[in-house]
Amino acid sequence: MELLQLQYFLAVARLEHVTEAARSLHVTQSSLSKTIQRLEQDLGVPLFDRIGRKLRLNEFGSRFLHRAERALFELEQGKQELSDLSSPEYGTLELAVTTASTLPNILREFRKKRPYIQFHVKMLTTQEMVTLLHRGEVDFCLSSPPIVGDDIECQIVFIDPILVAVPNGHRLADRSSVSLTELRDEWFVGVKRGYGTRDLVDSVCKAVGFVPKYVYEGDEPARLITLVEAEIGIAFIPSTARDSREHIKYLQVENHELVREIALLWHRSRYISRAALEFREVVVEYFGEISKQTI
Repeated sequence: MELLQLQYFLAVARLEHVTEAARSLHVTQSSLSKTIQRLEQDLGVPLFDRIGRKLRLNEFGSRFLHRAERALFELEQGKQELSDLSSPEYGTLELAVTTASTLPNILREFRKKRPYIQFHVKMLTTQEMVTLLHRGEVDFCLSSPPIVGDDIECQIVFIDPILVAVPNGHRLADRSSVSLTELRDEWFVGVKRGYGTRDLVDSVCKAVGFVPKYVYEGDEPARLITLVEAEIGIAFIPSTARDSREHIKYLQVENHELVREIALLWHRSRYISRAALEFREVVVEYFGEISKQTI
């Protein structure tokens, strides 16, 4: 059994499609198919049920996938540990976020301490983040809501109030607060379902008797303020994402504790480099300072 066979197997198992897996690996379909067939011959059992170009993991494949992922995970951890020991000032932090509003400030503070460390950041839905966490493919995730799992460490770093953003000239713009029931006839702009803040807000609104009507649903939270300013709709905006534009007014939510928990997450078994440990310290210190400012 070869390392290349395991890597190819993982790609096919995750995509369950020969063409897409070959494209992701930058190899030909015939080369990929032959490698998988050799692996199955070495193991003595088929790993997939085949339907044309489409493959589906069978019971043998599902059981082997878990072992193959663990084996490659441990090899990758060893590689990272050696890289950290040989060149601690360099390297790349793999980060994933569902909440990106605070990340630029955090990265700015961290870069002052570690100027030669690079970042690779992915903006993900909660479910996408769960997948990467379980695979151990990221150093840290900054997530709202927190994610619980047997192999996931979760540290709540901030309780973030969610505000209502309205444009100047809106009927509520002269208010400092608003009840949720007063918003039942409004049009909203927001992120798509699957993002923690959106799912939280929809759930709380449903509990008080209405479902928010969205005129825009996207995957770029930073764009929402611009849409509010253009009077396309109003928006639920976490306090940490507030943009102090003169044409926007932010209202507190009355009678409901509408807040999101921001958590720092990491895989229990993933090797944590010295740079990653310092990054965690910067995150905790950053949110600690914000908490002092809001008290």
